[in-house]
Amino acid sequence: MSFEIRTAGVSDAEDISRVQVDSWRTTYKGIVSDDYLSALDYRKRQEVWESVVTQNNTFLLIDEEGSTVGFAVGGPERSEEHIGYDGELYAIYLYEAVQGTGGGRRLFDAVVADLIERGFESMIIIALEDNDACGFYEKMGGRVIAKEETDIGGDRLTELVFGWKDIKNI
Repeated sequence: MSFEIRTAGVSDAEDISRVQVDSWRTTYKGIVSDDYLSALDYRKRQEVWESVVTQNNTFLLIDEEGSTVGFAVGGPERSEEHIGYDGELYAIYLYEAVQGTGGGRRLFDAVVADLIERGFESMIIIALEDNDACGFYEKMGGRVIAKEETDIGGDRLTELVFGWKDIKNI
C-alpha cells in the first residue's frame, strides 16, 4: 500500500471524525458496550477535532490514494503522573481495512520523529488493556509502566500505560 503522511488542518476534521468513530466501532467491539459504540456521533466528534487540530500539538493524517485512512496526534505528557516521561502519543487510529498493512507503523514513527524534533526524549501511550494494539506497542518496544481505570459508557475498564524512556532508540 502506498501511504502519504501529512499534517492535518481544520478542513480534515470530518474525515478524522469518521476514522475515529468507525475504528472505535471495530476495534472496541466486545470491549466497550454496543450501546456506547452505536451512540458515537460523527458530527459531535467533528466539532471536537476541529478544536483539537488548531492546538499546538502535531496532528498527522495518513492518506491512501487521496483518502484519509488514519490519524495520530502527540505532544506533551498530559497527566504529569508518569514521572520521567515528557511526551505522549495521545491517539492513533486507522480504519480496520488498513490495520496490519504498515500504516500504523508509519504514523507511529512520524509522531515519534515529531516529538524528537520538538525536544521530547520519552513518551507514553495509554490503551485499553483488551485492545489488540497493545501487542503493537510491545513490538515497538513499549513497556507497561502503569495500569489505570477508566469509565467508558458506564463500564469500568482497565488501561495500560506503555512507556518508552528513550524515543530516539525506537
